[in-house]
Amino acid sequence: MMASRPGNGGVEEGNEPANLDELYNINVVPSELFFKFRKEMEGFRLGVNLEFFNFESNEFEAKMVLKPLALDRRWKFVYKPIQGDVQLLSKKIPLTKYLNLQVGIGHSFRLNAIGWKWKLSTCLGGDGVSQIRNKTSLGLFPGFDLRIGWKAEYILPEIHGAVGTGEPIFCMNYGRLHASIDRVEAILTHAS
Repeated sequence: MMASRPGNGGVEEGNEPANLDELYNINVVPSELFFKFRKEMEGFRLGVNLEFFNFESNEFEAKMVLKPLALDRRWKFVYKPIQGDVQLLSKKIPLTKYLNLQVGIGHSFRLNAIGWKWKLSTCLGGDGVSQIRNKTSLGLFPGFDLRIGWKAEYILPEIHGAVGTGEPIFCMNYGRLHASIDRVEAILTHAS
């Protein structure tokens, strides 16, 4: 524990921010931009996704997705024409309140190989306490939705102190917030 400097109100040395800008950082420029075109017909949704990553390097991916419209849909079929991959993926299976499992099987035409994959995912990230990831959907008008993927990393403020131990009576850590919009999806849906 560091001793407080005289005249700083008992705030630990090195923990006080030089200015308010060091307490928070909010990035509103997304690193991923998706355009999704969907057609709903006879209990299925066929989608074409155009996905742009990393504006500096202009990475691009296209996908065709077919999945049932039922609320209990258990699968989706994905074709990636640029990479030559075909996949059949399960829906995310909840293992706990915050932990999901997804499994799939696929074929790569480039590698002429069949394989399977799995993924554990959660809305909590980092150490499970200091980061939240989520998606927020906005229905702008019928058939057009905007989905925003965002992330917030935070350190909660902390106040502590001691008496008779040689440590400061009052110490404060102001906390930090780093938030960003990581992904924006424009979704155009046409129902039959």
